[in-house]
Amino acid sequence: MNSRREFLKNLGLATAGITLAPSLDLFAAKKDWFKISLAEWSLHKKLFKGDLKNIDFPEYTAKNFGIYGVEYVNQFFKDKAKDMTYLKDLNNRAKDNGVTNVLIMIDGEGNLGDRDEAKRLAAVENHYKWIDAANFLGCHAIRVNAAGQGTKEEVKDQVVKSLSTLADYGKKGKIAVVVENHGGISSHGDWLSDVLKTVGKKNCGSLPDFGNFYEYDRYKGVTELMPYAHGVSAKSHDFDAQGNDTKVDYQKMMEIVKNAKYKGWVGIEYEGSNLSEDEGIKKTKALLERFK
Repeated sequence: MNSRREFLKNLGLATAGITLAPSLDLFAAKKDWFKISLAEWSLHKKLFKGDLKNIDFPEYTAKNFGIYGVEYVNQFFKDKAKDMTYLKDLNNRAKDNGVTNVLIMIDGEGNLGDRDEAKRLAAVENHYKWIDAANFLGCHAIRVNAAGQGTKEEVKDQVVKSLSTLADYGKKGKIAVVVENHGGISSHGDWLSDVLKTVGKKNCGSLPDFGNFYEYDRYKGVTELMPYAHGVSAKSHDFDAQGNDTKVDYQKMMEIVKNAKYKGWVGIEYEGSNLSEDEGIKKTKALLERFK
């Protein structure tokens, strides 16, 4: 009865033109459960041609796509890992455009699963500078590859040692070391999830890529890797008339991601050739936005 009186009283006040403070719970804006970032590889043709430079990547991403998180690829600024003038400029350009530096993808620095111990240790050493650069840029992670030669067990043993060392190095700067399913044995979700479980460090995890599974079932693979995810890579190639990816069931994939209680960045990685890079990025963004 009291609640009814209160309701009528409030209704009277509202009718009289007195505005009541709305309930924050009732009118709170819906918060997206993931944020969209852009993997620089989506623009690799433009970058290799020289039509776009790495230094301009954050501004280009914000102004052309309305995306405010970027995932760098080290080969587009390979000689700049220790160039503080360059990194400071890159950082300022990101900040000026309201862009978050999310992570750096590392390639070409040696195999972390190399059976030759000296080469493996050199590869680990080569990654330190990128952890430092990621820390300076305010990234939360670097993406590495779990590549090597030998049996599954041999590669696992070497990769576990490398990841453990890198995770320990990254811990001080709050940098996670994340592994993508990126060809070879790393594209087997069961193997990679076992590696990460064996490492057993909070700042060592996965970057599940919707593609890159090849003969391995992609949905099984992403499901296996999501418990360790520090990021997600939304690979896309071609689209049908309804804007769906023709290779990946995004509805199914994003349900797997959400069911894993993941909240964070989902990076667009467009690799198609039927659309321009810019158009492919826009199509992938529109597709992802359906699931927010």
